[in-house]
Amino acid sequence: KAEAAQQEGEQDSQAGSSEKAEAKKKDTKGGNGTCTISIKCTSVLKNMDKLSSGKAKYVPSNGIILSTSTIEFKEGENVYDILKRSCSAAGIPMSARNSSMGIYVEGINGLFEFDCGGTSGWMYSVNGNAPNHSCSEHTVKNGDSIVWYYTCGN
Repeated sequence: KAEAAQQEGEQDSQAGSSEKAEAKKKDTKGGNGTCTISIKCTSVLKNMDKLSSGKAKYVPSNGIILSTSTIEFKEGENVYDILKRSCSAAGIPMSARNSSMGIYVEGINGLFEFDCGGTSGWMYSVNGNAPNHSCSEHTVKNGDSIVWYYTCGN
């Protein structure tokens, strides 16, 4: 899942790299900063035949659940904090659980792990790289570009 998803994440996050360059950077005195976040499920559009029954209604026609948004954060916040706050502000349902590795995001906007095949689920990238650790373990830095993407494992 990780290797296929990383390739997909690199494709989805290439746009994030240019978005990062365009992101307005704020003064970080006091440990505050800004980052960008987007949420995509474009891989599902190519794999609708694998999608679980009744799930098509959760897939936007362009695959974009949350277009690139600039978020302010405080020192010490992590990728999960940004996702949770962004989803809450946009009215996007999100489900996560604690695991031995940190917080695991099970579903966003009605799309859950395994909804599009046995290796499908949510992953994230920061500045075009897919970290190999939980989103709750990745501290956000000023100017970061976070992309959440749903992978169908192919």
